[in-house]
Amino acid sequence: MDPPNAPLVTTIRERCRRCYTCVRECPAKAIRIASGQAEVLVDRCIGCGNCVRMCSQGAKQVQNGIQAAEELLKSGARVTAIIAPSFPSEFTEIDYEFFVAMVRALGFHLVHEVGFGADLVAAEYQRLLRLYPRQRFISTTCPAIVGYVERYHPNLVPSLAPIVSPMIATARALRRLYGKNLKVVFIGPCIAKKGEAKSERVAGEVDATLTFIELREMFLHHAIKAESVTPSDFDPPHAGTGSLFPISRGMLQAAQIPEDLLSGAVVAADGRTEFIEAIKEFERGDLDARLLEVVACNGCIMGPGSSTRAPLFSRRSQVSRYAKRRMSDADREYWHEHWSALCELNLRRTFSPHDQRIEMPSEEQLTPVMERMGKFAPEDELNCGACGYETCREHAVAIVKGLAESEMCLPYTIEQLKNTCKELAYSNEQLASTQEALMQSEKLASMGQLAAGIAHEVNNPLGTVLMLSHLLLEEAAVDSEMREDLNLIVSEADRCKKIVSGLLQFARKNKVDFESVDVREIVARCTRALHVPENIEVHTAHDGDYTEAELDRDQIAQVLTNLASNAIAAMPQGGKLSILTNGDADKVRFIVSDTGIGIPPTNRKKIFEPFFTTKPAGEGTGLGLAVSYGIVKMHHGDIKVESNADAAAGPTGTTFTVTLPRRRLIQAVNGK
Repeated sequence: MDPPNAPLVTTIRERCRRCYTCVRECPAKAIRIASGQAEVLVDRCIGCGNCVRMCSQGAKQVQNGIQAAEELLKSGARVTAIIAPSFPSEFTEIDYEFFVAMVRALGFHLVHEVGFGADLVAAEYQRLLRLYPRQRFISTTCPAIVGYVERYHPNLVPSLAPIVSPMIATARALRRLYGKNLKVVFIGPCIAKKGEAKSERVAGEVDATLTFIELREMFLHHAIKAESVTPSDFDPPHAGTGSLFPISRGMLQAAQIPEDLLSGAVVAADGRTEFIEAIKEFERGDLDARLLEVVACNGCIMGPGSSTRAPLFSRRSQVSRYAKRRMSDADREYWHEHWSALCELNLRRTFSPHDQRIEMPSEEQLTPVMERMGKFAPEDELNCGACGYETCREHAVAIVKGLAESEMCLPYTIEQLKNTCKELAYSNEQLASTQEALMQSEKLASMGQLAAGIAHEVNNPLGTVLMLSHLLLEEAAVDSEMREDLNLIVSEADRCKKIVSGLLQFARKNKVDFESVDVREIVARCTRALHVPENIEVHTAHDGDYTEAELDRDQIAQVLTNLASNAIAAMPQGGKLSILTNGDADKVRFIVSDTGIGIPPTNRKKIFEPFFTTKPAGEGTGLGLAVSYGIVKMHHGDIKVESNADAAAGPTGTTFTVTLPRRRLIQAVNGK
């Protein structure tokens, strides 16, 4: 059996989908979101069941009363089932006499209508308004409303009508008739009744509570069907106009209290939005009403403990039809006999405040929370309600008080998602770039080992060829037929020497001699070494205040010379060569660009590979960019290329950007 303080509603975590519908629909804001999961707070919950009714995933679980009811039925005690007057709207498929018989078949000794208790309560309201003509009251037939006032409008507790609900009135009446040992099980559509039955001031008057959903479960478990029972009527006393209680304003009609729009003496409100606003206006004094008749649902017929999905007015019709039938068939004398015996029954009770109002945090507390969600100015507060709170500030207050999370803000979450996607895209780019660089480094390392071996094996015999070819050329007569052939041998052997020298330079992990240099001086050195055709314009510039960097002067000059030479070769028809430098306190950049023919996309990924060249045979070794790449990496830098070879897409040309640390890194390059 559940303890007295057990939550009326709990969340089935695996079904919760972070839609925040329960937060939005909870009039008491009794739901805390932690790690995206909704938790119903016992102290704040009023038992209205809006969260149960509105959860599309069935993630809300109501406290189960079946075990307690079954134990009572097995105990040997005399047990009565008291049925809420809204039952005709639930069990539409069964005539009420068969329904009563099915309840008896579960083991109940008696089956009564709460509608008679409602008759008694209606009369008590008549008496209350007559005795206290100058006092203003809030009706207390709905336990969810009572809980709401006690927790969130404690100043109004003295205005709560000191009258029990029809459930408690029925229990008191039946114990008067059948003895104090009678056990009472309430059956109806209301979840809040479970809390009311355990509340301090009426505890023990109702021994167990079942919803209509739980009653259907018991019918199914015990295989009880309408065709297997003999129809029977409710046990007396029978209900009168109290049968109308579950319909909106039904209590007013039963008590013959007119809702006169001209006088405004009585105001009725039902449903989450209406009852909250009505209570607020009542507290502010905006209502002149002597009686505020409020219920949390749109009438009890819409209680969350119902299984039916029938619309509101269809349910109203079912209850009205039943009430009309019962009153037409009623034995008035028999009813008055019971009424006379019970009309003086004590139906009074008291209430006490249980203040759960949230103390407003200071602006100093709210501001960082608002800013964290991107709410820097009033126009940033969308008040869209997606979080479950009416305004952004209400949401921020809930966050400060530990009831909500920033991620509940949809615009904030979308913006965070966008930023995350951007970061992921950037990370993917960086990862791809790193992988490409790693593959290139591995490829260059392998090629370097091969090149070193080739250069070592070729260098010695090549030296012999060069020496002997030069000697033969010197000894050959000027008019010798062999002189032309010897010149070709010497020329090709010299070319082979350059290739071997390039291979050695590529393969050798040269020591990087860091020194403080002026980047402008390196650029000037590079341009002086270039052979620039007359049809090519050279432009150099430095942007920024930082000119000094710790670099290997000769190696970086070699990189720039290689890049500039390639740029000149890419402009056979003339153009513009630009060598620019810039950077910041941490990095220095060398930007070499041309207006040449560009590099086709198919070649762009190959340009740093050893021996790849687009130059005609004999005009290049294909090692210049590979060597430059290695030098840049030994400086812990990066080299990027952008190029367009399609004139239809815009101006053609290529830009190389070399980015290097301005200061030497600790874990330097020389194998240390």
